[in-house]
Amino acid sequence: MMDAPTQSADADFRAEVAGWMRAHLVGRFAALKHRGGPGDEEAFPALRKDWERELAAGGWTCVGWPREHGGRALPIAQQVIFHEEYARAGGPGRMGHIGEGLIGPALIRYGSAEQQRRFLPAIVAGREFWAQGYSEPNAGSDLANVQTRCTLGADGRWRVTGQKIWTSLAHESDWIFVLARSEPGSKGNKGLSFLLLPLRQPGISIRPIRQLGGGAEFNEVFFDEAIAEPEHLVGAPGDGWKVAMGLLEAERGVSTLGQQMHFSHELERVVRAARRRGCDGNAQIRQRIAQAWIGLRVMRYNALRMLAGDATTLGREALIYKYYWSNWHRDLGKLAMDVLGPEADVISDDADVRALQQLFFFSRADTIYAGTNEIQLNLIAERGLGMPREARGDVSTSSKSS
Repeated sequence: MMDAPTQSADADFRAEVAGWMRAHLVGRFAALKHRGGPGDEEAFPALRKDWERELAAGGWTCVGWPREHGGRALPIAQQVIFHEEYARAGGPGRMGHIGEGLIGPALIRYGSAEQQRRFLPAIVAGREFWAQGYSEPNAGSDLANVQTRCTLGADGRWRVTGQKIWTSLAHESDWIFVLARSEPGSKGNKGLSFLLLPLRQPGISIRPIRQLGGGAEFNEVFFDEAIAEPEHLVGAPGDGWKVAMGLLEAERGVSTLGQQMHFSHELERVVRAARRRGCDGNAQIRQRIAQAWIGLRVMRYNALRMLAGDATTLGREALIYKYYWSNWHRDLGKLAMDVLGPEADVISDDADVRALQQLFFFSRADTIYAGTNEIQLNLIAERGLGMPREARGDVSTSSKSS
């Protein structure tokens, strides 16, 4: 009986979110339903920025942030409800995800009061958008091997030189946070600093990377003596690894439940396609669909375990999450192609077919970006199971990212 009031409040909140989405994801925003997710991030960028401001006007951005930083300080249960109902209603991929889900929480945890005043309100309001400057051509999964460097000038400004790659929507972003080597001769995760840079400046150039699916939401970003102001160093010089890892801890947060609702929508597309093509009676297809549904439920329960744990550390539940969902999603892409049969082999103008083809194309990268399968297995073995560290021949690659 003690839980009844909470359950009632959560039910009312769920109805509030669903009602707001029904009332606002209409008119010019109706075109955004189920758009802008992975593999579709190039869709309607200007309109999705307007949608961020629509969310902000309704108080639906940064719902888990503390009130003093512009959020609603919602409890975990209601944050989960928001993300589930947002995805259920077909809410588009968030242009503000990097700001709200990554750099914002990092600044709340590590940033100065001045940095919080400068940047957090613009994220909450949907006025400024962020890109993530981590991966490099020789430092993707091996984040500690970054070679982009920064030097402190006599004027107190930092000058950044190097290259970042696979930078999502950099061409649509206003700012980028960059992990760079500030101590000459340092190796691995030592001697790194964490900087905030405006992307519209002479020392930065952005080049699109055309992908298998035809889109170019990823970019290469080149820095040639690009400027970061003294007040845009997060933490102290050399604190970059601590800030970077704290930011990655935030990445495995409540929004994972919204990701799973997106996956559920994709699975429903696959089931509808199987029924339309009459292959829902095929025993192997039926078994694979059932396994996909079971896998999605396992994913949900593991995410709830993650959220019930210590939010400041990566527990075993979090360590397995990326490996699990990326392999599940890749297999769903394969299933989609097998359901389509020969129709999968030709780029289609049919929106439903094209969506499944895009699912296949993009999911091929899931087990590579944000830490390859091999890196994830090392993390599980070494951090989760306490097994000996894998032998590594070069000290500069001795630390792996999560």
